[in-house]
Amino acid sequence: MAKTSPDHNKNKDEQQFIEKLISVRRVTKVVKGGKTMRFSALVVVGDGKGQVGYGTGKAREVADAVKKAATQAKRDLIRIPLREGRTIHHDISCSVGAGHVVVRSAVAGTGVIAGGAMRAIFEALGVQDIVAKSLGSANFHNVVRATFVALRTIASPRGVASRLGVKLNDIIERRDTILGRKTSADAGSVIRA
Repeated sequence: MAKTSPDHNKNKDEQQFIEKLISVRRVTKVVKGGKTMRFSALVVVGDGKGQVGYGTGKAREVADAVKKAATQAKRDLIRIPLREGRTIHHDISCSVGAGHVVVRSAVAGTGVIAGGAMRAIFEALGVQDIVAKSLGSANFHNVVRATFVALRTIASPRGVASRLGVKLNDIIERRDTILGRKTSADAGSVIRA
């Protein structure tokens, strides 16, 4: 009888992740004997279904730095609630350092309207419709951190309702009246949270 190795089962159960390399920089350290060169990498990893993380790594070779960054990113994954599996629930604005980001939900068919590091984050996250803008500093690290701080503040209507101890329909009706939309009872359709 053939036995399966533990490594074979591990690869089968391991999730498929989307890895996006944001930046690779050559960094030097001046020491007594001269300069030591290393590489610094910033990587975003996601499963395309609402989980995303980022990490940084330094090594003497680019491949090793990217591998370290990807390992750290997989270790620090966060879950983001998505509306209808394609966009975020509400608009967000956030700052970290001199980097300022504005992230807005979008209607179906809009696509990912974001540049650079933010586009990589949303593609790894699995967002299909979103509008995002990076203001202030263009430093990749600040933009990525500001985007992650913004994503952590997203709350789904279901989560808000459970936290406040009210019914989900009350939250949805209040949101619709604030936005000037017809409520679910008026529209005669079911709104998914």
